[in-house]
Amino acid sequence: MAPAGADAQASALYKARSSRPTKVSFAMAHSLHSSSSTPAPFRSNRPDLATDAIRTAREDLAACFRMAARNGFEEGICNHFSAVVPGHDDLFLVNPYGYAFRELTASKLLICDFHGNVLDGEGVPEATAFYIHAEMHKRLPRAKVAFHTHMPYATALSMTEGDPLIWAGQTALKFYGRTAVDRDYNGLALDNREGARIASAVGDADIVFMKHHGVMVLAPTIAEAWDDLYYLERAAEVQVLAMSTGRKVLAVDPAIAAETYKQMREGDSESARLHLAAIRRQLDAEEPQYRH
Repeated sequence: MAPAGADAQASALYKARSSRPTKVSFAMAHSLHSSSSTPAPFRSNRPDLATDAIRTAREDLAACFRMAARNGFEEGICNHFSAVVPGHDDLFLVNPYGYAFRELTASKLLICDFHGNVLDGEGVPEATAFYIHAEMHKRLPRAKVAFHTHMPYATALSMTEGDPLIWAGQTALKFYGRTAVDRDYNGLALDNREGARIASAVGDADIVFMKHHGVMVLAPTIAEAWDDLYYLERAAEVQVLAMSTGRKVLAVDPAIAAETYKQMREGDSESARLHLAAIRRQLDAEEPQYRH
């Protein structure tokens, strides 16, 4: 959705780490530019970014992008997934600016540091991806993975009065007690201050409904982030359908909701691992280029 020339028009986005960038064109997505957001071959302590663990993380993340596209979770060239690089807590994988989710492959993903340097990959991250995800990973060490989308049903609920989830459907109970709402929408996240503000709104939550904006899923692994993202949209979808009937939507008794949540969370990480393995098998059979 970015107009031609948006790359040049956004050239001052990263002029200072803690100050708002100069005014840019009105586009949904903006390229990140800074004096330092280029590969840094001069670093004498350049890390090894070609390990098996990092390659697996790249392929897992690429699979999530592809399946998110299949499920309609993406929006143009906007939205972003990131994951802390295995063995390097000060680096993260993120999608490059200008690509739709369905185009992404393991090798297209960038590795960035928290200062905007691209240590591996071609291109730069989308500006809001950097400012949100760098602050999220830096300020919340438990958030090894962060998926941000404008997926339609969850985003629709972020636009309504009151708390987004009613806790009326069984699938929603997977998230019982795990959500927060960032109620202070402040426009596009085009500086570190806005990324820090969003991170501070998270608290102990794993799921953040960003009012008027979208959702953020935080997790310790790529598999768990994918599992939560998928089931969050399914929970939101059935709630929207129930609300659309015009009949009263009945919430589950809180005590039963809490107990069901505990039941669902038992073995959740293993279920998530198997879920990701299943989507990789589907992609291996139908579009194996995601691995490249």
